[in-house]
Amino acid sequence: MVVHGGRSAAMDAARTVREWCAEHDVQCTDIDVWRDGGRHSAQEEVEAAGDPDLIVTLGGDGTFLRGARLAAEHDALVLGVDLGRVGFLTEVPVTVVRAALDAVREERLTIENRMLLTLRASRTLEVPSGMQELMRYGRGPMLPPPRVRTDCEAGDDWGIALNVAALNDVVVEKLARDRQVSVGVYIAGRLLASYSADALLVATPTGSTAYSFAAGGPVVSPRAEGLVFTPVAPHMAFNRSVVAAPDEPIALRVLERSGQAAVSIDGQLRGVLDPGDWIGVYAAPHRLRAVRLGPMDFYGRLRERMNLTDAPAAVADGTPAPLWP
Repeated sequence: MVVHGGRSAAMDAARTVREWCAEHDVQCTDIDVWRDGGRHSAQEEVEAAGDPDLIVTLGGDGTFLRGARLAAEHDALVLGVDLGRVGFLTEVPVTVVRAALDAVREERLTIENRMLLTLRASRTLEVPSGMQELMRYGRGPMLPPPRVRTDCEAGDDWGIALNVAALNDVVVEKLARDRQVSVGVYIAGRLLASYSADALLVATPTGSTAYSFAAGGPVVSPRAEGLVFTPVAPHMAFNRSVVAAPDEPIALRVLERSGQAAVSIDGQLRGVLDPGDWIGVYAAPHRLRAVRLGPMDFYGRLRERMNLTDAPAAVADGTPAPLWP
């Protein structure tokens, strides 16, 4: 279990899960992502939990992202119990958590494969020590820098393969408040444009309704495959998102006279790039395996969670009938 310890409802749900596990002789372990006052790598956290088959997250989308990072490390299933405010990622309401666990145990479930992003970089990512202290305020300990994958080819042209699995997005953003970051953006090896912007992000279809959406990007079905590039507050006329094919990697190179840039992965600061450094974002070879107990009403959830309203003229012109039940 990955539990949002700051919510009493999540702690109550955790007790329900433990009771269910005890009744069915299923081993249950808490994965404490804040253990010992520091953050640990996904591999360390999952190994401490005994290589789980199923990860249950009890919280909102942020808690689900933590659980997804761990599930991707060991190819475990992940079930999200919704105790958040937006809830695009979580699957079941907390009131039916026991029924959900029964369904998983009896294999009355659907496994939905979600696209993940991974990285290559011109060098390993590191966070300066002074920034670590600054970012502790209000956030708790930071995640460690991404590890290097030793099973991948390395070289001047290929860069260094990092052990990263992003479910939502990878973001390059400015560090200085008084200047934007300048970045050359390449798609499938070709220069798209050089941007001056507050941030530039590459999202999965799952992450299209997160930071990318807030920055004006498109809503993409989570069942789709593709990389969504979105600039944030670009100082240029072309401010649109670009959706690339899953086999078209997106590279971001910090220009020579730009300021430093921060790299965030699923909302967690993981490193700082200097001018001349680059990262390449591409589809990971593996997928997240999310538990679904029935068809996901993504567009109904979009209407509900985003409080979509009908045009006044359309309301005056009648009530739409359903196209099909």
